[in-house]
Amino acid sequence: MHNHVHPKFSIITVTYNAGAVLEDTIQSVITQTYRNVEYIIVDGGSKDHTLDIINRYREHIHTLVSEPDKGLYDAMNKGIRLATGDYLCFLNAGDELHEDDTLQLMVHSITGTELPDVLYGETAIVDEEGHFLRMRRLSAPENLNWKSFKDGMLVCHQAFFPRRELAEPYDLRYRFSADFDWCIRIMKKSHTLHNTHLTLIDYLSEGMTTRNHRASLHERFRIMCRHYGYLSTLARHAWFALRLLLKK
Repeated sequence: MHNHVHPKFSIITVTYNAGAVLEDTIQSVITQTYRNVEYIIVDGGSKDHTLDIINRYREHIHTLVSEPDKGLYDAMNKGIRLATGDYLCFLNAGDELHEDDTLQLMVHSITGTELPDVLYGETAIVDEEGHFLRMRRLSAPENLNWKSFKDGMLVCHQAFFPRRELAEPYDLRYRFSADFDWCIRIMKKSHTLHNTHLTLIDYLSEGMTTRNHRASLHERFRIMCRHYGYLSTLARHAWFALRLLLKK
């Protein structure tokens, strides 16, 4: 059965002084066997050798912006505005597409002639050398919908590929968890969320920035209240707190 869909992927990497980890990310995109891809890099005006690395691969990068921005999510909003593809994928510096044929396999997993609103899958956690450490603690649900994130961010932001038409800007009021809110808002508008049943992303474990962890949890709480209501969120968090205690 030949697949009739041939979606274009807009892969967006936001960088700022990411010279140490960027090259692997770029290579994982430009070696994809699936060719209907535009690669967009939004750099915040790096002072390290980030731009040297980008320029080495300049012919493979469709759009490059390098200028100061108001932070991560502002840069990601620029990426959305520059994108022309069917699907968006935000691949952070240090993260990689899991295999050279990941996009090809994703497209092959789509049955029928309609493009789903969201494609999603699993995430592997890797170390600096790209060696597999473990799968992400939260695994993707068999059937994803906007209420799924009541249990936390079950799909890693990088492994969540929404249709570009459905994507709104990230809400800059959230400094750490705007991606959580963004995914929920997109899922609310989505009818078909397609589980690729694939590992899509190798996520670089830098021991999750604990510095901002508390702030990001506060934001998530606010975001969950906004989407799921206060009482429901409070009840969930009592359970989260208990789970954390049991895990220790």
